Amino acid sequence: MTMRLHFGIGLFALLAAASAIAQAQAPAGAGTAPANAGKVVVAGVVPDEPTRAAILGKVREVYGAERVVDQLGVGPLVAPPNWSGNVQKLITPELKRVTQGQLKINGNVVELQGNVDNEALRQQLVSKMVTQLGNPTYTVRNGLRVGAAEQEVLDAALANRTIAFEPGNAKLTAAGTQVLDELLPVLRKFGDRRFEIVGHTDADGLRENNIVLSAARANAVKAYLAAKGVPAAQISTLGAGPDKPVADNKTVEGRAKNRRIEFRVLA
Repeated sequence: MTMRLHFGIGLFALLAAASAIAQAQAPAGAGTAPANAGKVVVAGVVPDEPTRAAILGKVREVYGAERVVDQLGVGPLVAPPNWSGNVQKLITPELKRVTQGQLKINGNVVELQGNVDNEALRQQLVSKMVTQLGNPTYTVRNGLRVGAAEQEVLDAALANRTIAFEPGNAKLTAAGTQVLDELLPVLRKFGDRRFEIVGHTDADGLRENNIVLSAARANAVKAYLAAKGVPAAQISTLGAGPDKPVADNKTVEGRAKNRRIEFRVLA
């Protein structure tokens, strides 16, 4: 048996059993929102009508009947013992705390994926699933990620923008400090979330020198942000040098793209 739960912002989809999988869509950024935006889509195939009714009833209980879209069918499948009961144990309000993810149940193997706010919640959700199942024949795999939502916000804020330095050293240019000033309101919304600043260079020159330069630039960004009120204890730094290029170092444009600062949200 297979069951999948897909999450999105204001969106949940439960996909149960074999091969019929409906893709739930997150609200569009502009224009008309998808028909199922904000709904709970229950789709797939289960072995019998009682199982179908029980799963639908549980989803409606947790999310409200008005939000549930029924796309769940019945087919000639053989489920593990008490599969329906175990599925219902996993459909709890706590799942609302996971975004942009999915829950898969393949036989007795359960895998939860998606984004959560912190490491404690990441561990808590899966630990509670194990306790709720109370069945040693089930394996629960934790594929949850911490801070992905914040990472997306950071990535969007820095998209197509360069934190610039003077050539060959770690002194920020006026344009570089302007980008950081505009990034400050975003970072302040993260509260006590920790993040890492990673410096990168192109491949020109000695690798050892580029490692040192990339680390110095990351530290310069940290110092600037700390001076602007971002707690230094929340910031770690790393110099990756030329080791993680995003473009071809054989071209001027490629080398320019490789000289960059990245922000990574940590647990």
